[in-house]
Amino acid sequence: MDRGAVAGTATRSPGPDAARGMIVPLALAQFIASYAATNMNVAISAIAKDLGTTVIGVQTAITLFTLTMASLMIPGSKLTDIWGRKRCFVWGLGVYGLGALLALAAPGIVLLIIGYSLLEGIGSALMIPPIYILITVVCPDVRSRARYFGVVSGAGGLGAAAGPLIGGTITSVISWRASFGLQVLVVAWIILRSRAIVEPARQGRTPRFDLTGAVLSAAGLLFVVLGILQSRTYGFAASRKDFSIGGTVIIPKGSVSVVWVLVAIGGLFLLWFFLHIRSAERRGKDVLLGLRLFRNRTANLGLGTQGIQWLVMQGSFFVISVYLQEIKHYSAVETGLQLTPATIGMLAASAGADRFARRHTQRWLIIAGFALTVLGVALLLAVVKAATGVFSWIPGQLLFGAGVGVMLTSSVNVVQSSFPESDQGDISGLSRSVSNLGSSFGTALVGSVLVAAKLPGAGPFAAALVVMLVITLIGLAISVFLPRQPAQARASRTT
Repeated sequence: MDRGAVAGTATRSPGPDAARGMIVPLALAQFIASYAATNMNVAISAIAKDLGTTVIGVQTAITLFTLTMASLMIPGSKLTDIWGRKRCFVWGLGVYGLGALLALAAPGIVLLIIGYSLLEGIGSALMIPPIYILITVVCPDVRSRARYFGVVSGAGGLGAAAGPLIGGTITSVISWRASFGLQVLVVAWIILRSRAIVEPARQGRTPRFDLTGAVLSAAGLLFVVLGILQSRTYGFAASRKDFSIGGTVIIPKGSVSVVWVLVAIGGLFLLWFFLHIRSAERRGKDVLLGLRLFRNRTANLGLGTQGIQWLVMQGSFFVISVYLQEIKHYSAVETGLQLTPATIGMLAASAGADRFARRHTQRWLIIAGFALTVLGVALLLAVVKAATGVFSWIPGQLLFGAGVGVMLTSSVNVVQSSFPESDQGDISGLSRSVSNLGSSFGTALVGSVLVAAKLPGAGPFAAALVVMLVITLIGLAISVFLPRQPAQARASRTT
């Protein structure tokens, strides 16, 4: 049978009742992880004042959270094959909840970093991959998965979009600490509900953990994401300012940006990682990530569309949020409310994933999603240029949200369904890493454009949206090359 065959079989699946019982805790876990990645941005000043630290200190904590989660996603996913999917999910929740509790009680920046940046980052890397693996192995076919991937994708999009609104409201009305308290309560409730999760028995031997591969992949992704994040300060081209370490200027202003230095270091680690994998596979040893994953054309295209989708979603939300606060002078809460139409569009599209999958192929849905997103970004661009009123934002945001909701669900479905159950631990980690890279690059890219574009008024924001529009069109072009024949049909013909 082709290695790119669909994951799981009907005889090994616990059935639709098991899928319905576990979807609530899985979706809530995705929501809380996405929420944690965006809600802190609106509480930076309040946290810095309360902890007696600087804004840069709190921004560093947020950056470290992103780095921890991104660098450990592949090793965390592999542990699902060793510890079990459900156990890894519950342990990840436990680590995350402990981190939120420490952050809640943090008397200073050090404990905040330990709780939020490290423990919540590690917890996210452990609990997110099992979400997608469990849905894939429990649901027997692409169409049934579409329903549950839609719920999870909608929850993730809602968490990311509503994070600033919820976090800003809680910070304004109560305290920034209450936001971590909310996370503790939600995580505790998810752990209780996780008893409803029924994990299919995994066949075959338990693989050994590839520690060398884990270190190399984590180091590579850490430096790549760190480099991308530094673009906000130093830019992508010539460095906007001196890059110093310990008071010593390493890269002077006007020289090559430190972004490329860090990305190059990360690239060398990743090259070392792939050479290690190739060598270990030739010797018959267990590896962190099988090279066969990169030989599946459908999955590669799906990963490409998935990365671009997260880039466009996070980048566009960032542009709109900064525009509303800098040009329109909206508060964090008002900005969150203004983004509500996009959230509604995303949730509506995710809710209809099952119905859409019964009528159309995943390829068609990805293409349609990109087309809707192109129209949405174009309308938003027109609104920014015209500097119009509040209600003129609604059509563009609705189309944008609907497009993202449709294509995110379908791309995840294409990628996860391109491999058998034995490869789900590997592909889930790779898929989530691609999503994290896309998200990080999206906000970093538009942030750099906003700083670099020397234009009056709303000009820099229009330039950033033009960049998002071009990248969305690239994603649309990639989606056209997805195979017309669903993965399941190909699998049935090669069995």
